[in-house]
Amino acid sequence: MDSIQQIAPTVFISYAWETEEVKQWVKNLATELRNSGIDAKIDQWEVIPGDQMPHFMEKSVKDNDYVLIICTSKYKSKSENRIGGVGYEGDIMTAEVLQKANHRKFIPILQSGNKDISIPSWLSGKYFVDLSSETHFEKNFEDLITTILNVRERAPELGRIPQKFQSVPSNPIETAPSVEDDKIKIKGILVDEVTTPLNDGTKGSALYKIPFELNKRPDYEWSDLFIQSFNRPPEFTMMHRPGIASVSGNKIYLDGTTIEEVERYHKKPLKLAVEVANRQYAEIQKNRKQAKEREQSLKEQHKRSIDEISRRINFDD
Repeated sequence: MDSIQQIAPTVFISYAWETEEVKQWVKNLATELRNSGIDAKIDQWEVIPGDQMPHFMEKSVKDNDYVLIICTSKYKSKSENRIGGVGYEGDIMTAEVLQKANHRKFIPILQSGNKDISIPSWLSGKYFVDLSSETHFEKNFEDLITTILNVRERAPELGRIPQKFQSVPSNPIETAPSVEDDKIKIKGILVDEVTTPLNDGTKGSALYKIPFELNKRPDYEWSDLFIQSFNRPPEFTMMHRPGIASVSGNKIYLDGTTIEEVERYHKKPLKLAVEVANRQYAEIQKNRKQAKEREQSLKEQHKRSIDEISRRINFDD
């Protein structure tokens, strides 16, 4: 099976053009993120002469999965006094937080100083990542990576309450986990994370990204199966769009559609693709288990044969 790479999370880095040293620091950070499989974007790479800066800033803040805010004393001053591009980006970010309540999208990064002199008041109280020195960078960069890639350590699954502590005795007969419990299911649309269309008159500008929450995080293999099935579903209409589906963390994304199209055209292919991926994934796991059992059986048979024959071989004859 050809491997389909899981979609990379996108990150926009907001910072103040205060010194060449800070600009280079930001470029180095973006490079480290890209080396770690994160699609980091900075104006130094994205903007060319003639571009509309307000449009670039609005699109960058709204369309990326995360926004890293590089906090320095200069950035704090410009942000709180609404000066220049930093002030404009601050307006866009605070408006999005108020409208969508997606606080986790915006991650403060302490580049220099301390939280009191470098982090803007509107970010006060937020968990920030301290990269203000080489030591802090080495210690905390992984914290940033695991957050963006959604692979932070999670609490273990809850076990069963011991019977002696239960107010009502439980059924002593243990039941095996249902096969249904192992299946991936779509829980629903994450309304607060639906992106906003540009609607600037260009082709496709009325389309946007819609995330669907899954009941649990699938692995890369299931994600590949799902994407292949969505691109070539068992049933579809002429409005079906192959290539717009991706999987990241515990979410499926359709990037380049509308909520109306989901209701009319994409709902059934989505469900079918999940069902096909579940069925194919279960079959693959079953075949692997059987192959492993056969391999183990052959090993045990080989060992028994060696033991039996070795006992028959007598060097005293």
